[in-house]
Amino acid sequence: MRNLIAAIVLVAAPLASGAMPTPASAAPLCEGNKMGFAGMMAKCNRETLPPLTLASGKPLAEGPLKLQSGAYYKIDIVADGSAELAISGPDFFRAVWVNEIVINSIEIRPLGVDSIEFDKAGTVEMSFIALKPGRYELKIPGTKGETQRVSISIQ
Repeated sequence: MRNLIAAIVLVAAPLASGAMPTPASAAPLCEGNKMGFAGMMAKCNRETLPPLTLASGKPLAEGPLKLQSGAYYKIDIVADGSAELAISGPDFFRAVWVNEIVINSIEIRPLGVDSIEFDKAGTVEMSFIALKPGRYELKIPGTKGETQRVSISIQ
């Protein structure tokens, strides 16, 4: 009972003094306080990343990706069908909240992802919110070349 009374006093004290709680500051991609009711899903907090390309003998990405924690991203993963290839990165997929994965206009809202494999040519559209700061990588499993992986940092 004492804890309940203490909690009520802590919440009511600022309101009684006329001080209203201020909203949380905007996410890294928004300027000022433009997020509004959509929060992290606001248009000003979204960015489309360059596509990742799964192709035999070609680089996976143009270069490393730098993301901001709390920002919403979209990325296309494109396979050209030259080989049966996958992209793997369980540590990265656990550092983000995957909103959806779209394959052939079918929307999937997964609880977790380890990898995505292509048996033939196609495109996967993935949207996610970067959460856990750190350095991660997505790579083609079983490869050792630097061009067969992309380094991702979440700040």
